[in-house]
Amino acid sequence: MSQTIELAQTAKRDYLQALEQQYQARWREERVFEVNAPPPEELAGLAPAQIHQKYPKWFGTFPFPYMNGSLHLGHAFTISKIEFAAGYQRMLGKRVLFPHGFHVTGMPIKASADKIIREIEMFGPDFERYEQVQAELDAADAATEAAEVAEATVDKSKAKKGKLVAKSTGHTYQFQIMESIGIPRAEIKKFADPYHWLTVFPPIAIEDHNTFGSRIDWRRTFLTTDANPYFDAFVRWQVNKLHKLGKIKFGERYTIYSPKDGQPCMDHDRQDGEGFGPQEYTAVKMEVVQWSPAAKEAIESKVGGRKVFLVAATLRPETMYGQTNCYVGTAMKYGVFAMNDKEAFVCTHRAARNMAFQGIPATRGSVDQLVEISGDKLIGTKIKAPFAINPEVYVLPMDNVLATKGTGVVTSVPSDSPDDCATLFDLRKKAAFYKIDPSWAAIDPVPVISTPTYGDLCAPTLLQQLKIQSQKDTKQLAEAKELAYKEGFYNGTMLVGEFKGQSVQDAKPKVRERMIEAGLAFAYAEPEGLVISRSADECVVALMDQWYLDYGEESWRAQVERLIAKMNLYTPETRHAFEKTLAWLNKWACARTYGLGSKLPWDPQFLVESLSDSTIYMSYYTVAQLLHESSIDGSRPGPLGITADQMTDEIWEYVFCDGPFPDPSPLAREKADALKHEYKYFYPFDIRSSAKDLVPNHLTFCLYNHAAILPEDKFPLSMRTNGHLLLNGKKMSKSAGNFLTLRDGIKKFGADATRLSLADAGDGMEDANFEEKTANANILRVHTLLGWCEDMVKEEANLRHGPRNYHDDVFEHEMNELINITQSHYEATNYKDAVKYGFYEYQSARDWYREVTSDVGMHADLVQYWMRTAALLIAPIAPHFAEHIYSTILKSPTSIQRALWPTPDKPVKKEILEVGAYMRGTIKMIRDAEASLVKMLQKAKGKKSGAPAAVFDPKKPKSVNIYVATAFPEWQDVCVQAVKEAYAEEADKVDDAKVRDILTEKGLIKDKRAMPFVQAFKKRMAQFGAQTAFRRTLPFSEMQVLKEILPYLKKTLGLVDAEVMSVEEARTKEGQPGYSKNIMDTSEPGAPAFEYRNLQHKGANTFVIRFLTDLDHFNVAFIPLFYVIRLCKRSLHLPSLTWLRGKGQAHPCTWSKSVRRVVQPQGKCWAEEILAGSPQFIVAASPQFIVTGPSPPAICSWFPIPTSDPAHPSTSKSHIFPTLNSQVQMFDHEDDTYVLTPSSRGSNAHTLHPYPFSNPSQSLNLSSDTTVLPLPRHF
Repeated sequence: MSQTIELAQTAKRDYLQALEQQYQARWREERVFEVNAPPPEELAGLAPAQIHQKYPKWFGTFPFPYMNGSLHLGHAFTISKIEFAAGYQRMLGKRVLFPHGFHVTGMPIKASADKIIREIEMFGPDFERYEQVQAELDAADAATEAAEVAEATVDKSKAKKGKLVAKSTGHTYQFQIMESIGIPRAEIKKFADPYHWLTVFPPIAIEDHNTFGSRIDWRRTFLTTDANPYFDAFVRWQVNKLHKLGKIKFGERYTIYSPKDGQPCMDHDRQDGEGFGPQEYTAVKMEVVQWSPAAKEAIESKVGGRKVFLVAATLRPETMYGQTNCYVGTAMKYGVFAMNDKEAFVCTHRAARNMAFQGIPATRGSVDQLVEISGDKLIGTKIKAPFAINPEVYVLPMDNVLATKGTGVVTSVPSDSPDDCATLFDLRKKAAFYKIDPSWAAIDPVPVISTPTYGDLCAPTLLQQLKIQSQKDTKQLAEAKELAYKEGFYNGTMLVGEFKGQSVQDAKPKVRERMIEAGLAFAYAEPEGLVISRSADECVVALMDQWYLDYGEESWRAQVERLIAKMNLYTPETRHAFEKTLAWLNKWACARTYGLGSKLPWDPQFLVESLSDSTIYMSYYTVAQLLHESSIDGSRPGPLGITADQMTDEIWEYVFCDGPFPDPSPLAREKADALKHEYKYFYPFDIRSSAKDLVPNHLTFCLYNHAAILPEDKFPLSMRTNGHLLLNGKKMSKSAGNFLTLRDGIKKFGADATRLSLADAGDGMEDANFEEKTANANILRVHTLLGWCEDMVKEEANLRHGPRNYHDDVFEHEMNELINITQSHYEATNYKDAVKYGFYEYQSARDWYREVTSDVGMHADLVQYWMRTAALLIAPIAPHFAEHIYSTILKSPTSIQRALWPTPDKPVKKEILEVGAYMRGTIKMIRDAEASLVKMLQKAKGKKSGAPAAVFDPKKPKSVNIYVATAFPEWQDVCVQAVKEAYAEEADKVDDAKVRDILTEKGLIKDKRAMPFVQAFKKRMAQFGAQTAFRRTLPFSEMQVLKEILPYLKKTLGLVDAEVMSVEEARTKEGQPGYSKNIMDTSEPGAPAFEYRNLQHKGANTFVIRFLTDLDHFNVAFIPLFYVIRLCKRSLHLPSLTWLRGKGQAHPCTWSKSVRRVVQPQGKCWAEEILAGSPQFIVAASPQFIVTGPSPPAICSWFPIPTSDPAHPSTSKSHIFPTLNSQVQMFDHEDDTYVLTPSSRGSNAHTLHPYPFSNPSQSLNLSSDTTVLPLPRHF
């Protein structure tokens, strides 16, 4: 079942996708991403440094993907790092080269093609017999499984699990996999030819990239292997040179090997286990002295008179002096395997299979099992312990023996192995439980190695320190094992044996060598973990003659270490990964016999393996367009007319390494010079970006080969790595339905929303997360942004023009600061933060500016500047909608792909940025202050009766006093002085120890406020400079800033009034209601204090609320008056409201339009004039105003009469009103002006007359006891 989300509405996405297709077509038509080196004549006479100063370039690459399927979102994540960088580097005015090739070397395609051949043989050319044959196979499997259950074989569960997994995926066969990725069944038989794959998937990848908006120069694309004769010639030159340099050698070495395939299985040839290499052990031969009774019965008569040895694999041969016993797993199956006519080994079948390919048995590849025996029958067998102080020991049981590691036999050294020691102590305590003779476990741990930390008995000491009770404490034992092994190896000294007194590091290889020379041990290796080949074979380690690259050779490794030291690797984690790899990487098989690839020139029975033909191919990109422009397989020569056979080793050497030009030459020198010109301008590459799992192989191989083949000035400049990509927080999995191809992601969300989410997923080596909800939200965000930009362009004339105000200056500086911050993250390839500051925060800055200037409007110039820079900041990551803003909305004549980075024309003033931060922080602090106050009041309300009455009611009209301090508390001054005394101006550094000493002397060191304040103060020193910080003055006037935001503050916080005053001024009112000393005392410079209070009612007055309407804003035709009343009551904090009906009117009170925005207040603030007490309020509404008034005695109400109501024909604009007072009231209603006067019907009525004022807002003559009010924004 799919775990990905489904989109309910797609209109906005479809609109954005249409824009994306429009601009992608434009970019292709304008050939925007095709780039060449400057013409040679323009570079004449310039040194390389001068060339790149005058014509800067940037060349970025990523590991080309393997073409046995479509690109998925994980590919896109790694590719995006170069794609985003390419977009940014273009904006710096550089010639940006972003090429893309396709890797087809190796086993996967050939193995899949061979599977299809087998499946065609099984099921027919169109797999038409699949159901019939599968039913027969299932029946056979069921019968086999039933037999296994009956026999209760050990491997039953493993076999059953394998079948269940295959069924759960639904893709048991290759033809089913092909169908799942969209290949029609009738076409699948074509994929039996491995070269057919090369014609299908690369074009799909190119199309997906174009839909993604990738900035790729497709003229330079190519295939690997002999499918492209030009690239084949390039690889031939590369390996020939390595061979001549002695970097490729032939000899016997350990390698991961597939017995089924009959060849080495390198990383890219594996289904599982990529990154695992051979692990070499010392296999200790422990001759059987006396079998246990059960083992004797099972074994003795079946070994043909051979000597039998239990074989234990150890990584610590130097500890063999301290053997006290040997362990086996009681539930495990062991075999007795004949090595030759004289010797047989007891170990697991897995270990014997590995030995079979390492020259240990007499016949290579042969596993001759004489007998199988369970581990419990071996308990009590007496064996010889080579080199041990106790020459004979017993076989004992152990719970933690693994069948998947080593030989299944564990030699026990309890002095230095915590696992061995814990097990020995368990056996001694519970001998009867484990069914052993106590005498078998009687030997005490023997001191072998002395360590400074844990003494002569390292393991028992660690058991005691870590409080390990038994062998079941596996977590603590793992920790103890690591501590013991590190301490012993790095700091240990031998106490016994031939090498007594020597360090363990020196003695270890010597002891191993002596044991092997004595015939008491041999070298044994196995894979570090489970490795499964593409042919589903469990791989072994084989010792075989083969061609290998001598990675790890001392001088070569030193050369690579120097190269890495100079490179930009972006993160410490990446650097550590390279250093770790260099520490272990050694000989690497570079040839094999199966798959696709280029032939080894001097031994053509072999192919160059897939990781060895892709180490310096980045240099090939620089000339590919001249050799075979836009011809992926090289079937069409490029503009120079060079054929593949003309690209000899000598020509490649001339082009890439400044070698001598051959004489005779297969091609004209000017053609070779044209290739060299492109190569020398663009190479080396500036960055290579990859997933982290390629550090132990491809990326390190890349460095080794560059160091060996190319000149030093062509060595890589930088490499960055990223983690893997999760989808919705989980590992991508087709079988689990949590999987997206690049094509599906773009189809689902569009290119820009996908790109934004990839950027937002993460940048470091930890795994990133593509969140589909984020991608979906980005659709709305982008669509809304485009709509806003279009509205701003249309409304430009209505925006504010002329001089700029305080908020304009703050906004401009905040924009410029975000531009600079965003650029710093692009430079560091931190795209998550680039999106954060250049997209999300940039819009937040605009939103704040729009809010804080809502009374006067935004400045037109700044709106234009924001739109232009917003498009430019996000263009590297989301170029399509950025292009729409830049080219279509703002009507720029050129593409945004050719635009430059928006460098601010003036420096950013930190003090102005602090103003903006202070404004927002103050609003938040006031909100938080009210929330805390309300929470406190609620808590007090919940207490028992007798609690004091609440002094503040948040539901009533409220005001706030803001207290501004001009001096800091004394304890802060002491802290600042301490920092000042400990500050060294020359080094620009604070002596933290001296600060602590001074604070201790002043009695402040235990004050919990002191050290956090000191740390914050040091940050301020770094931001503004030490001297500015020591002056302890805010870089702005706090009072001025607060007064500037006072109107916005009142509006956004729903305040009736707000007053800013200094603490000194406030103290003069101390004791009055709403002026509390304890609150004033909390104020500090930069952190004002806030005190809320309710306003007092002063008397009965009439007031008017005016608002605008907009019929188009809502679809509601009529809004009942009771809804208006309810909102008024809630929003204006009125004690009560009553719906007054007119006499004889059934239901006249409806409101015919909806509210959109509010007219600003006119006259004095209504809150100070609210009636005292709790009078009954009456309210009525018209499309332009609401009139309220106290009752009794005066009543004010007007009911609009719909023209469609026959009971109230609209023959006049005069309507009857109850008594208000004898004064004239005037109101503007839509386009007309009305005057309210006493009615001729009597003293208790008023009449509404139209009044011909030309400018009603200026002519309106309201009575002195009337106030015009705005409705709250949400109303």
